[in-house]
Amino acid sequence: MIVAISGGKGGVGKTTVSLNLARALDAVVVDGDLTTPDLPRGRGPDMHDVLAGRAGPMEAVEEFDDVHVLPCGRTLDGASAADVSNLENAVSLLDRRFEYVLVDCPAGLARDVGHQLRCADAAVLVTMANRPALWNALKTRQLAMDVETPIACIVVNKATSDAAGIVADRVEERIGTPTHVLEEYDAIFESQDDGHPVHHVAPDCDGLETFDDVAAEVVRCGEHIRSASR
Repeated sequence: MIVAISGGKGGVGKTTVSLNLARALDAVVVDGDLTTPDLPRGRGPDMHDVLAGRAGPMEAVEEFDDVHVLPCGRTLDGASAADVSNLENAVSLLDRRFEYVLVDCPAGLARDVGHQLRCADAAVLVTMANRPALWNALKTRQLAMDVETPIACIVVNKATSDAAGIVADRVEERIGTPTHVLEEYDAIFESQDDGHPVHHVAPDCDGLETFDDVAAEVVRCGEHIRSASR
């Protein structure tokens, strides 16, 4: 199952959700942000090489802290040579080897985001509890609907504990999609600085429950898609 992790606005925590959700699902996570990637750097071929036809996707997969990652390069030349139209074939090949393939999408509603949503079986939207982020999440939801990609769930990131329940209820009511809140934890900020999954930094962090809940939503969405296609 291919899952796009998107949301529109930059800085809402898509990469954090992607990396930690990959650990929860035992998935491979693909850095699909070809110009400003955030997943850990690799030591060999990367997504630029895969999309340029210089390497196969499995050649570029590396393991970081028990998470399989297909990293992306950081060079302008690499980004220029990458052909985003090859993305669907690349993630489809990974889909044959892994039960779940997560694609960490770039910010905004650029052309390549459409490619990633189109090649995904479902999407997880990441947003924050402020008007600009929620508005961008709504626009991304509409783009996903346009390419017939269902939304598995929404993650409202960086919410304060006293407002978490209210935020989730309002977002779920407004968008009509299961919504989970990822509260602010020091361990999450530390893991972001170190480039590790939260479990690697703080295995007892309460925020891990949210990633498990989101993983369960993805599994349910996949089961629904499979049953509907029979």
